[in-house]
Amino acid sequence: MTESLHTETPHTEIPQSETAHAGTPQGQSVRPPLRRSRSDLWLGGVSGGLARHTGIDVLLWRAGFAALVLAGGSGVALYLVLWLLMPAAPAGPADRTNLLDEWVERLRARFTRPNTDIAR
Repeated sequence: MTESLHTETPHTEIPQSETAHAGTPQGQSVRPPLRRSRSDLWLGGVSGGLARHTGIDVLLWRAGFAALVLAGGSGVALYLVLWLLMPAAPAGPADRTNLLDEWVERLRARFTRPNTDIAR
């Protein structure tokens, strides 16, 4: 008889699209900017930056680049292009940089600097 008195309340789920946009203005999701990570890096921080921007685990990004390397070598070229095009995140006190990263930043600055000679 006590079994008939016990009823479970149905669990209502809110769709994920509503919860992701609930606190943002005009229903747009807020993503961190696409920047190379200075704290989660093995080589240049590209995978760490992509993981932070997309919400996909950094291990999956690294495995994807490794798979592209093994499938023909395009992963190396793609990683180097992203390393050059993605700006570095602002440096914090515990963040590290390496000599190669400083070289990439100088190269990136040379290519992204506005050329005033063209305007003349």
